[in-house]
Amino acid sequence: MNFWRKMKRSDWVFPTVLLSLYGFFANCRPAEPFLTPYLVGPKNISEEVVTNYLFPIWTYSYLAVLCPVFLLTDLLRYKPLIVTQGLFLVTNYILLCFATSLSALTYLQFNFAMVTSTEVAYFSYIYSVIPPEHYQRATGYVRSAMLTGYTFGATLGQLLISLADTSYFHVNAINLGIMSVAFCISLGLPMPQHGMFFKKKAEVYTDTLNEVTDTFGGETDLRKQTTGTCCDWGNIKISGIQMWESLKESYSSRRLVQWSLWWALATAGYGQVFNYVQLMWDHIEPSTTSSVYNGGVEAVCTLVGAAAAFSVGYIRVQWGVWGELSLGVFSAIGAGCVFLMGLTNNIWLSYAGYAIFKASYMFLITVTMFQIAVNLSMECYALTFGINTFFALTLQTILTAIVVDNSALGLDIETQFLVYGGYYSTISVLFLVQGLHTICKHYRKSPEETNTDQPPATTLEDKYGSDRRDLGPQNVYKQSAF
Repeated sequence: MNFWRKMKRSDWVFPTVLLSLYGFFANCRPAEPFLTPYLVGPKNISEEVVTNYLFPIWTYSYLAVLCPVFLLTDLLRYKPLIVTQGLFLVTNYILLCFATSLSALTYLQFNFAMVTSTEVAYFSYIYSVIPPEHYQRATGYVRSAMLTGYTFGATLGQLLISLADTSYFHVNAINLGIMSVAFCISLGLPMPQHGMFFKKKAEVYTDTLNEVTDTFGGETDLRKQTTGTCCDWGNIKISGIQMWESLKESYSSRRLVQWSLWWALATAGYGQVFNYVQLMWDHIEPSTTSSVYNGGVEAVCTLVGAAAAFSVGYIRVQWGVWGELSLGVFSAIGAGCVFLMGLTNNIWLSYAGYAIFKASYMFLITVTMFQIAVNLSMECYALTFGINTFFALTLQTILTAIVVDNSALGLDIETQFLVYGGYYSTISVLFLVQGLHTICKHYRKSPEETNTDQPPATTLEDKYGSDRRDLGPQNVYKQSAF
């Protein structure tokens, strides 16, 4: 009891522990790797309906609610959105357990879009309730809890299916219980005193009033008029100006724009592969007649991706010179893996291709996040994260509308993966050409130019030197769909 009271008095341990617990349970979803087998099996929905009708609704809904949720997240100070996410997670698995009609499963896609859109609140909450000197440690704990939860959930699901012979319905029922625990934990999170953007009003007014007081002396009526107001038009206007200035700072660097461009392009393709890979596996080896190892594969892929992401902090590369070429090379590897998944009839080759594809993506998205984060303030980074995610989702929506939706091409799952492979090939060529140009330009410089015209620091070592005690590697992991 004394330990609990001491932890609650801490300025960062208590919210970090609660948020980590929430992240673990909210991402511990043993039923998620088996969504497609559950829908095409016990729910008796055809593969075509799942591919060309149900899953595209999630993409469209996610894009529709992302911007309003992003703005409300900061305005409402994070916790209400995290609680909302927990509530929608509970609703999600109630529907999966008991919904039978196609209309209810259609709403399920919108419901899960609300879950994924509120992830921005989870990622941003910690920075509004703890001092900046604890950002790095808290971020590491929170992301590790997410990763551990997802890996444990996928492993538990596979063990229940393969060893305990548990039905898909009962796995979803277990998942419902876990989500209920996550929702209860979210209610205990402390409420932040301010957001990251909607926090400056009191400070601006205080500075203004101090100047007035210094000039005229005494307390003015303005102080009385502004006391107690927190969220009026003036605050929104000031916050909007701050967001615009942060946006200009974020995208003023050509190099950061290039990293953000890869982020948006590659994440859109990754989202499509991740969303539809279960359908690909079910097409290669139908779950109704074969054993399913989706949970084990996802657990292994998560660990491989985490190891790749973790290795970033220990790789010494001059990313300002070699970064674009690396993006091109690893995008080419990803393209080859997607082509393999689309062309092979061997389920184990498809599993292996997915593992390599996911690991290469996790490696590069971690590098990208580092390159952006070390050059921006926390406010700018949060905004850049939101903008990049929005553009990625917009591209993913375009891909879905053209390639997947029945109202357009409505391609079968094999052809879809060939399209996604071509999409990644295009990204690869784009960055390979730019990377070769950057390298040639760098080595053509004379020694004098190289010494006097160094590019700005873009890596942890360039900016902070070899002592990285406060900027160690983070396991960056994010799931964006079922």
